Amino acid sequence: MELLDAIRSTKTCRAFRSEPVPNAVLLRAISAARFAPTGGNRQPVRFIVVRDPAAKRQLRDWYLGPWRVYRDNARAGAVRIGGATTLIDRADRFAERLHEVPAIVVVCAELGALHASDVHLGRLSIVGGGSVYPAVQNFLLACRGEGLGTALTTLLCLVEPQVKELLAIPDGFATACHVAVGYPTHPFPAELKRRPVEEIAFAERFGERLA
Repeated sequence: MELLDAIRSTKTCRAFRSEPVPNAVLLRAISAARFAPTGGNRQPVRFIVVRDPAAKRQLRDWYLGPWRVYRDNARAGAVRIGGATTLIDRADRFAERLHEVPAIVVVCAELGALHASDVHLGRLSIVGGGSVYPAVQNFLLACRGEGLGTALTTLLCLVEPQVKELLAIPDGFATACHVAVGYPTHPFPAELKRRPVEEIAFAERFGERLA
């Protein structure tokens, strides 16, 4: 499919068919992920495909704790979310059934290969992810091209030590996110709803519209 069509229609999928995803399909998507830019071409990203029912159920159980806190805060208005309130209901069903997803792809990053140049600024570090998340986006887009739905979550990073032990992730690596992957129950949209480009593109100074 056309690249821009994939970009515009790669939604967060929270309902999947039960049919398995072949290794060959996932390998093509992971292969595409390799071509993302990384600092110094150090290529720190690794992908673990989890299909074992017991492991997926354990990941689901760990996911539910932080998810329920987030869900309750969102329903109480303490957490800002975009879109309709039904989003929380769909995400809640996804959380409860996470173990039923055909594959959960755990994305890891080699810490020694990251260069977070913003750690001294006294705020949340963002730069380190610049060598990780472009590969994740490549993976999501490649999955879209294969007809696969995906849902990226970072909540399981809150229990990283347990996840690392479960999946034998070695020291020196961190979990960056978890991606649910499978064939979607519902069709992909033609285009996602997003802010108008006029609200996010500026000329020369923040807030000056790029006409």
